[in-house]
Amino acid sequence: MAFDDKVDNKAEEFGGKVKEGVGRATDDERLEAEGKADQGESHAKQAGEHVKDAGKKIKDIFKS
Repeated sequence: MAFDDKVDNKAEEFGGKVKEGVGRATDDERLEAEGKADQGESHAKQAGEHVKDAGKKIKDIFKS
């Protein structure tokens, strides 16, 4: 996973946590749900990047 992708995903995850916290603090269920959704999207992107990394490693093993 490229470093900039990691940073982007972590920033999105952090933003989601902030939204969720603000939503909870202000009793705004919609904002809280958006925050949770942002976090879920970030986790999905991170998982996809991990799969790509694993695929590259396997490809490199078979190249040797």
